[in-house]
Amino acid sequence: MAREHVIIECTEARKEGKPVSRYMTSRNKKLQTERVEKKKFNKHLKRHTIHREIKSK
Repeated sequence: MAREHVIIECTEARKEGKPVSRYMTSRNKKLQTERVEKKKFNKHLKRHTIHREIKSK
């Protein structure tokens, strides 16, 4: 199976002292070898922010 589940986390929340926003998404690791980066809504900051893939356990 080529698709894997990844967790993406907000990059701006910690700088502002707010709780982080996390989403779960999937990616095709054969076609997309670099880390996932998407614009998603952060409910704590009440705006769209950049979310980047973090290490999974």
